Amino acid sequence: MDIQAAEKRIKELHNLLNKYNYEYHVLDNPSIPDAEYDRLLKELISLEELFPALKTSDSPSQRVGGEILSMFSKVQHQKPMLSLGNAFNEEDLRDFDRKIRQAIGDKFCYVCELKIDGLAVSLRYVDGLFEIGATRGDGTTGEDITANLKTIRSVPLRLKKPVSIEVRGEAFMPKKSFLDLNAAKEENGEEPFANPRNAAAGSLRQLDPRIAASRNLDIFLYAIGDVGQTGVESHSGGLDLLDELGFKTNKERRKCDSIEEVMQYVEEWQEKRPNLPYEIDGIVIKVDGLADQEKLGTTAKSPRWAIAYKFPAEEVVTKLIDITLNVGRTGVITPTAELVPVKVAGTTVKRASLHNEDLIREKDIKIGDMVVVKKAGDIIPEVVNVLVERRTGEEKDFHMPTHCLECESELVRIEGEVALRCINPKCSAQIREGLIHFVSRNAMNIDGLGERVISQLFKEKLIEDVADLYVLTYDQLIQLERMGDKSVTNLLNAIEVSKNNSLEKLLFGLGIRHVGAKAAKTIAMVFESMENLLYATKEQLIEINEIGEKMADSIVTYFEQEEVAALISELKSAGVNMLYTGPKFTAAESSDSIFAGKTIVLTGKMEILSRNEAKEKIEALGGKVTGSVSKKTDLVIAGEDAGSKLTKAQELEIEVWDEEKLLEELKIKGVFGE
Repeated sequence: MDIQAAEKRIKELHNLLNKYNYEYHVLDNPSIPDAEYDRLLKELISLEELFPALKTSDSPSQRVGGEILSMFSKVQHQKPMLSLGNAFNEEDLRDFDRKIRQAIGDKFCYVCELKIDGLAVSLRYVDGLFEIGATRGDGTTGEDITANLKTIRSVPLRLKKPVSIEVRGEAFMPKKSFLDLNAAKEENGEEPFANPRNAAAGSLRQLDPRIAASRNLDIFLYAIGDVGQTGVESHSGGLDLLDELGFKTNKERRKCDSIEEVMQYVEEWQEKRPNLPYEIDGIVIKVDGLADQEKLGTTAKSPRWAIAYKFPAEEVVTKLIDITLNVGRTGVITPTAELVPVKVAGTTVKRASLHNEDLIREKDIKIGDMVVVKKAGDIIPEVVNVLVERRTGEEKDFHMPTHCLECESELVRIEGEVALRCINPKCSAQIREGLIHFVSRNAMNIDGLGERVISQLFKEKLIEDVADLYVLTYDQLIQLERMGDKSVTNLLNAIEVSKNNSLEKLLFGLGIRHVGAKAAKTIAMVFESMENLLYATKEQLIEINEIGEKMADSIVTYFEQEEVAALISELKSAGVNMLYTGPKFTAAESSDSIFAGKTIVLTGKMEILSRNEAKEKIEALGGKVTGSVSKKTDLVIAGEDAGSKLTKAQELEIEVWDEEKLLEELKIKGVFGE
């Protein structure tokens, strides 16, 4: 394909992907399957790799996360982002209403909106293109988090009209994303986030945008920073304009003509909030007319024409009747409070995670205590504190066991972690949980093998490890409870189909500690086969940008185990694919490349290629890209502002190229367009 044809196809893909993305993430009405969207996105990424000059800032490919940042730069907001005053009860709201009427009379209306509990951000567009996004900061100056905001699929990279505008919104983490993230953190022995707001803020302040991309964040836009030449005369009109431009706004907003209608809206959503897929912590009430807002003005910190009604945190008292323990797939022992059932924020709570032994000691929790319970972020049941004054003397201290309840192996606390862990790889609880993980959607995706069926198979001793799944027979499965002929046939077909999965699915399914789905794919792409990975060294692994020492140590340790080698052999014998079969970077044969077998260092800022793109293309031609200059370095490619690495290369008399020379060689080898 020549560059003209590529440019035409890339534009077509931009239009299609933007349309499908808008339907899915803004309208919540997708018109194509996820697999088709992924196929088109892969095609776009492949074309941009072949023709880097055609990659633009508004490309849908920019949502997957770019290069790691060294720090956040400061951004001056075009108009200050003021915070809102708070109301905590009906009296506060009526007092707010009284002051408004005293100032502007009775001919006005309010707009009520759900108060999303996330991170306030500002997005700036120039001629319809997303240029810069920032945190609220001190209201005048925020931090540049553009790269992270681009990973949120409901943030348009190009507006439906070529306008220049600054808009305000709330980035947040949906409840499901929050639960999934904390489950993964606890499984790895890490401290979970306290609530979705902290999780969203933490995600958007990561220097590595790929982390933000993996967190499945969302956003609602709620205001125009400066209406300027838009012709908008009301807040509600501004929200309508945001809709027209392609932004995602919250459709639960409502105009109210009186404070009584406002109170009704507040009461309605206080009752309905548990059913929302995201967290709200109150209601925002604004005077609708912009002329009225101008007349009311602002204080030093807050507008006089708006207020935030904060929902009271619902806390209830119940009895903690026991503390039970669960062994996760990585061996982490998690204590759980068993409670006398009690209704909290709309649902009945019977248990609450206590996370680890340190938390139990810190809160002085005893079995039999009366405790205060709430839902952290209105989602996860949490023991807030103990009512010590209500103790009877019959309460019992809780002590974490010294040995695993399932396999009786001694528990250990790894340095730097708060969790106790069973490190016996043959622990039955870990094996059972690991089997459930292995068949899950993001791993081997074996439809029909849910937790219930896995537990049955394990209980009946039909499976002991993941390799056993591939030798299950019809006669074995038909004996299981609630398994008929059709279910068994479908399940065996699903198991057979999973054998053809690409290597990254298997790697993630094996449950190697610290290796998530994204890291598994990167590793699979680099090593291409399980055989290559089995003998990978720590040094080889940490050469991969996304792999740190902790993950590299975990991978090497995992594959050094005799049991793992035997398991891989069994899977291979069963016909499970051991090769990476996903999209690959295609290039000319690398054997005659100038880069083949050479160690190369990239330094400084590249103009045409990013350093990641350059690294990928060099490695495709047989070169090895490292991060430091030494006597073993064969070539240094220096962009603008190259610093100490360039100086050291010159001292060691190592050959140095500029970016132009690199591009020239890539064109010769057919991996970069004219």
